[in-house]
Amino acid sequence: MDLGPRSLLRSTFAVAVVLAALVLTAPPLRAASKLKIVTATTDLAEFASEVGGDRVEVESIARGYQDPHFVEAKPSFLLKLRRADLLIVVGLQLEIGWLPPLITQCGNPNVQVNGNGYLDASQFAEILEKPTGVVTRAMGDVHPFGNPHYWLDPENGRRIAQGIEQKLAEMRPEDAAYFQQRFQDFGRRLTEAEKRWDAEMQPFRGRKVITYHRSWPNFLKRFGLTAAGEIEPRPGIPPSPGHTVDVIRLMRSENIKVILVEPYFDLKTPKAIARETGGQVVVLLPSVGGEKEVTDYFQLFDYDIDLLTRAFKATQ
Repeated sequence: MDLGPRSLLRSTFAVAVVLAALVLTAPPLRAASKLKIVTATTDLAEFASEVGGDRVEVESIARGYQDPHFVEAKPSFLLKLRRADLLIVVGLQLEIGWLPPLITQCGNPNVQVNGNGYLDASQFAEILEKPTGVVTRAMGDVHPFGNPHYWLDPENGRRIAQGIEQKLAEMRPEDAAYFQQRFQDFGRRLTEAEKRWDAEMQPFRGRKVITYHRSWPNFLKRFGLTAAGEIEPRPGIPPSPGHTVDVIRLMRSENIKVILVEPYFDLKTPKAIARETGGQVVVLLPSVGGEKEVTDYFQLFDYDIDLLTRAFKATQ
């Protein structure tokens, strides 16, 4: 067996050639370079996943069944933010009670407010209920920059997804065409779904409802409904006996039969009002993941519209 210098040189060269060929022909390790996205809510996570596809890893801090105003800040959230390339928030002070300290303490300069990895989704949406005067605590939990539940209008969902597409393309120009294709596919499917939702809601346009909290202005406007009043006397303030009596009188005088309640509020008062008025309580989901079977944005509207149309038909 020839173990001379020339033979060793040839063997070393052959090994180098094989290694080089493996490197050149191996598939790119895209999983290692996925953009890590953290979102404040499941709805924003859904938009990011729709647009980002297999080029991103997405995690939501709040769960779909939680009140996004009140999320318990956990140490594990700091780790998520520390590793994130991009943080997407609802904004309009929806997360003011829990997210700012996490951002400050996570030690990631990219996701700080005004950082390159910080994206406020509210800039892309139509915002309703912007206060025109001075906002004080006596008014309850009024958001001084407008109502933050804007994703509950499919058109705003489209705008948010497009804003995320533009941000991802900015961060990864080499994948811009991929993100654009993903957004266009999402928009096409959303347009088709809107036709179905509009047809289902058309017979009930103009109907009045009572809501527990002011979570629904964008949803109601989109489908031609009106909130005649709220069970909360002021945003974030639990219902008082006197205000409850006022709601009962309002429902009786205007023949309102449907009460919309988010899944994280106590149903005791809404059910009592429904008994007094012959109305029906409908627990609508404000977010993806509010129920296990509601796993995407399309299923969110399918679920809510099905419940709402059933309630309208049952109380005609």
